[in-house]
Amino acid sequence: MSAIIIATVVIAVIGLVVGIGLVYIGNRFHVDVDERETAIREVLPGNNCGACGYAGCDAVAAAIVAGEADAAACPVGGAAVAEKINGIMGTHAEAGGRKVAFVRCNGSCDNTSSKNNYIGIRDCRAVALSGLYPRDCDFGCLGYGSCVTVCPQNAIRVKDGVAIVDAESCVGCGLCVKECPKQLIELIPYGQKTVVRCRNTDKGKDVKLVCEVGCIGCRLCTKQCETGAITVENNLARIDYSLCEDCGKCAEKCPQATITKEA
Repeated sequence: MSAIIIATVVIAVIGLVVGIGLVYIGNRFHVDVDERETAIREVLPGNNCGACGYAGCDAVAAAIVAGEADAAACPVGGAAVAEKINGIMGTHAEAGGRKVAFVRCNGSCDNTSSKNNYIGIRDCRAVALSGLYPRDCDFGCLGYGSCVTVCPQNAIRVKDGVAIVDAESCVGCGLCVKECPKQLIELIPYGQKTVVRCRNTDKGKDVKLVCEVGCIGCRLCTKQCETGAITVENNLARIDYSLCEDCGKCAEKCPQATITKEA
């Protein structure tokens, strides 16, 4: 019995010493956390996706309190979360609208031809590294769905070899933008109807050889635009969405149907 008692006492003493040590260390290295940081963390979605450019929700909450990021830093949370954060911080909402992802390609299986049969990892980055682009247009969507994999909202699908974004489900987090090895995806204003579905910067005659709906840089669109929203750079039409009035005149005149206006 004495051995058991001694062992019990020794364990109790060790536990006491360790406990005192932990309390001391906790007090010695304690860092006060701003209550606003905790409150902001509670209203953030908790995805820890990194779309804000920070390591996670804890990091962006700390950055907002420190003044290193604004209330709208979380693209997943959107305007609703930004409004709550402004309330916590006592700041005002910044001007700006919702953004959604858009894939600058319309080179589906019907509009362009296949030039090889890629057999390997079903991932766009792997295909890009291999150099074995599945279709004639080297600028087009690879169609292996890397963007689909990273989308936290399941807002992207691949149809006929081209990624398509459901604007209603998209929260504009930008993860697909970073993931696309062809730099085909960009964020555009929610509700934007008139878009250029191409990223091919080759000359017109070369574009026609690889895609039926590729931009040929003809500049007919620029002549139709009354606000100067469309320019042609490196043989490719581009729209300044801040100037575009969505009249659709450019889409009506585009001979390649590269510029479209959604209903």
